[in-house]
Amino acid sequence: MELEKGNRVIDFTDINMAGLFGEGVNNAIEGLSQMAGREVKVVSMDIKKVPVKDIPDLFGGAEALIIAIYVEIFGKTNGHMVVVYKPEVAFGLVDLLLDQAAGSTTELNDMESSTLGEVGNIMGSFFLNYLSDTTGQRLKPSPPAVMMDMAGAVLDSTLANILAYSDETYIVDTVFGTKDRQVSGTFMIIPNPSLEAS
Repeated sequence: MELEKGNRVIDFTDINMAGLFGEGVNNAIEGLSQMAGREVKVVSMDIKKVPVKDIPDLFGGAEALIIAIYVEIFGKTNGHMVVVYKPEVAFGLVDLLLDQAAGSTTELNDMESSTLGEVGNIMGSFFLNYLSDTTGQRLKPSPPAVMMDMAGAVLDSTLANILAYSDETYIVDTVFGTKDRQVSGTFMIIPNPSLEAS
């Protein structure tokens, strides 16, 4: 399981994948500073590998309402990145990024969806730029899809893709924001096995 980067060969058995994804998520969140017009930083982060079948339970069960930003990963390897928020948390993120008073956003309309879509654009680009720089693989994000639905409906097809080659995947729980306001979000990092085996 080796990959050439320049004149250097990387053996992915020596790379801590959790650390790789953690740094990528940190880079993605800090990328939101451009959008917010002020510094956005990670306050806390918890990285864990979990059974795929248990993922809907992490968000309150298959029937729990969530807002998800989905980005497909293209390049030498394919994969998925999904950021999941409880609706009230996603609304708080919109308020933070648009510099609105907390509680201003209460619905997911066109403007709110567009704002969260831009979050997906920025975070996907920054996350994949970090992975590309680290692994030497060229990776690009798809346009983001913003969905508000029950967790089972949103996640079923993505989880089916994971189960095709793994019973577990990485979850990154984060708290991030500006000095005066923070929100929480959960990242699912779903690489194709070729990210490690290329």
